[in-house]
Amino acid sequence: MGYREDRKRELESYLPLLTRKQEFDLFWERELEESRNLPLGLRAERVEDYPSKYVKVYEISYQGMENTRIHGWYLAPQTAGKDRVPCVMQYHGFSGSRGLPSDHLYWTALGMAVLAVDCRGQGGITADHAGYREAYFDGLACRGILNPHEYYYRHVYLDSIRAIDAACAMEETDREKIILHGISQGGALVMAAAALDGRPAAALADVPGNSDLRTRVEGEYGSFGAVAAYLRRFPQHTDTAFDTLSYFDTMNLADRITCPVLCSVSLKDNTCPAKCFFATYNRIRAEKQIEIYPFCGHENAYSIQMEKKLVFLQRCNIIG
Repeated sequence: MGYREDRKRELESYLPLLTRKQEFDLFWERELEESRNLPLGLRAERVEDYPSKYVKVYEISYQGMENTRIHGWYLAPQTAGKDRVPCVMQYHGFSGSRGLPSDHLYWTALGMAVLAVDCRGQGGITADHAGYREAYFDGLACRGILNPHEYYYRHVYLDSIRAIDAACAMEETDREKIILHGISQGGALVMAAAALDGRPAAALADVPGNSDLRTRVEGEYGSFGAVAAYLRRFPQHTDTAFDTLSYFDTMNLADRITCPVLCSVSLKDNTCPAKCFFATYNRIRAEKQIEIYPFCGHENAYSIQMEKKLVFLQRCNIIG
């Protein structure tokens, strides 16, 4: 057995106890029902002067949770419309944004549409109008951390699912071929959306976050270091904060995933440690595959992994 196989075997034994609360399923049933009952309010405006005759570009927005309008780009091959095409949901990493249309042209070159959306209150043009009754200290991961219904990632997870609604409302989208794609925080959103929505046909997640969140906080890894800083100042809230985080820990959601999953981790990643993600990966019951890059950090082996994604999508009969 080779080096990578040895490390994979070691990580496949990592199964920390789930932190799922008794009302976990009921919580998500109610949150999803609230989201479904909210009008989407989709707006899609064609960018008529985009400098390519091969792609259609739309600036889109839709109503997210808590009175926040989510902004994004929708791109499709110029030939799409009469024949619907697969659509990639592009979720960005922490502090990122929907980017620019040119960031997503490789998907249209493969004959697919793509919907890239902002996460509220991060690096894009989308604000965050949610009301947080508790002071949230410094860091998005602390916003609303004393109440799961008010927590920042509750809104982001549901916004991400509503992005699928927006993609399905576009005439170019083949609703049977929705692909979730994301890196880091985006990978966490892939896991959450795949677990909470049955429509995706495949999920592609690289160096995913939001897994094994107690360990993430204890080690002050990535954006969840802000939670440790918060608890240093307010130690009396430790149990309440961890209870809230349990609803958004992807290891507690993993057994709900039904679509095929391709993931990747890097063993020198100190932002989203590989071991933390295996707490989620080891609980996925659907068809799954993971690639391990022993000497990469959080930057991941991007181009190498991209080639593996294309093979995976072909095997799933999404691209031909």
